[in-house]
Amino acid sequence: MTEPTSVFDEIKDLITEQRNPRTMDIDARSVEEILRLINEEDKTVPRAVEKELPYIARAVEIVVEAFRRGGRLFYVGAGTSGRLGVLDASECPPTFGTDPKMIQGIISGGFQTLIRSQEGVEDRAEQAVRDIVERGVTDRDVVVGLAASRRTPYVIAAVRKARRIGAKTVYVTCTPRSEMNIPVDVAICPVVGPEVVMGSTRMKAGTAQKLVLNMLTTTAMIRLGKVYGNMMVDLQMTSQKLVERSKRTVMIATGVEYEEAARVLEEAQGHVKTALVMILSGVDREEALRRLERADGFVRKAIEDSVRAAETQRSQSTSTKAKVEVKVKKGGAGWSQPRP
Repeated sequence: MTEPTSVFDEIKDLITEQRNPRTMDIDARSVEEILRLINEEDKTVPRAVEKELPYIARAVEIVVEAFRRGGRLFYVGAGTSGRLGVLDASECPPTFGTDPKMIQGIISGGFQTLIRSQEGVEDRAEQAVRDIVERGVTDRDVVVGLAASRRTPYVIAAVRKARRIGAKTVYVTCTPRSEMNIPVDVAICPVVGPEVVMGSTRMKAGTAQKLVLNMLTTTAMIRLGKVYGNMMVDLQMTSQKLVERSKRTVMIATGVEYEEAARVLEEAQGHVKTALVMILSGVDREEALRRLERADGFVRKAIEDSVRAAETQRSQSTSTKAKVEVKVKKGGAGWSQPRP
């Protein structure tokens, strides 16, 4: 008699491997009924993520601190989870103008598994260790493990290696926090329950992970000054759409017309942040860059500092003029330093 394997025993009780009682007869439903069942299940995902907001916030603070120290963010995953990590990492440079090395995705099996699934590679723990070493992970970096079921050997090994190096670690899984037995700095556990089709974690679990990754990088970028108002201002003008979006952003933020936005953007060498400070502070490119540097790259702060500086200058000018007038009225022939 064949005995169950250790992996069988390990996964049989995982919530991500259970049957969904609400979709037991999905194979007998009409197309529209199937779609409604999927849609109803998808509606539960944002609520599951919402419950994890305090933990996501902690993870964001860790990531922001790492970036400020010159560290990087690495996503590590297998299958769908790995692809989601690579996707999020690859979208940050055009969206936020980041260096491609700043946020990286590591997927078990490498590039080929992005376009063709190789399920067996998720068990290669020793390869995970090599991948972490080859990427040069240091104690300044953050490594985020992505595993819907929590137990993926490749991801666990990568996170453990990262911790031994001294990197901060985060784990995103769709199993309950009470079952989280992997030492990390922060665990994010949106429990979305059994999938519409048993074990198909590319569905609700994948959606939950995508929402979490959206939050991690978007919030971190906002905290680093990559957004002004709710507009991306460090985007790279690498396509015609992004060129026109840049012009529209300048127009919305400053009130100038299309031609003026295009002209100033050209002077700013395509950098939206610089163009905004140039227009809103009435300065040239070099001065705008200096003000942005003093403001740590935050457009709002650079503009507000400019306003405060102008107000201070006007106040000092008015005060000096008043003191001079008083001196003249008293018969003084010239100006002298007023007494405090």
